[in-house]
Amino acid sequence: MITIDHSLCIGCGACVRDCPSLNLFLDSRKANAYSDCMECGHCAAICPEEAISIPGYDMSDMEPCPPGGFPLDAEAFLRELKARRSIRRYKPDMIEPEKARMLMEAIRYTATACNRQSIRPIFVQKRLPELKELVWSYIEKSLISAPDDIPVDIERYRDFFRRKKKNPADDYLFRNAPAVLFFACEYPIDVGMAAQNAEHMALSLGLGAMYNGFLARISNAPSIARWLETDEKTILTSMLLGYPAVTYRRTAPRKSADVIWK
Repeated sequence: MITIDHSLCIGCGACVRDCPSLNLFLDSRKANAYSDCMECGHCAAICPEEAISIPGYDMSDMEPCPPGGFPLDAEAFLRELKARRSIRRYKPDMIEPEKARMLMEAIRYTATACNRQSIRPIFVQKRLPELKELVWSYIEKSLISAPDDIPVDIERYRDFFRRKKKNPADDYLFRNAPAVLFFACEYPIDVGMAAQNAEHMALSLGLGAMYNGFLARISNAPSIARWLETDEKTILTSMLLGYPAVTYRRTAPRKSADVIWK
């Protein structure tokens, strides 16, 4: 539930007009709120007098927005979208703490349906060797326990395991990336938007990324999920992260867009 400082409120009605939940109203030229609030922050963001706050939120976290929006270069942003590649070769360099923090901020500020903010990002770097051992051990035990009748969700990992046994450096699941970012949540659309925001932030920081559905699925095994501390949420996607050990000289071609204009 929001708090409105009536000593600051000028009764302009901006918050009332912008409230997605229709939760605000003017009374005696002052803004007031009903009880049904999803705490999205629209009212606090639009108020010209900073009269609105949300208990439990750090209001100092808010930053001013320049008139007319932020000066992003649209052509440069489109080129970045065209140039992104799934990185499968990484340098061994670790991701610096400040860059990791900015990745988390990109996730934290992702729009979520009904302002759920329920995504749990799990960033694994320092203890990545421990996670790798856990994942490969789980795969090996699963294959051994049912050699003639492998469950479909494990069978697809048989070739990965064989390659790993033949050549320990052939770490197909992790691609020798120095870090992995998991997204634990029950809402696929929210996670999809958060993962894309994280990837764009990674690119702006000079990092590379690759979505890894195989690793995400195996990470929902109970023993691995406990280690990741998913809090019973589902790992919906995961992302390898690190400094690319490959340089692409141009964007890749794409099919013509199948667009309907009306």
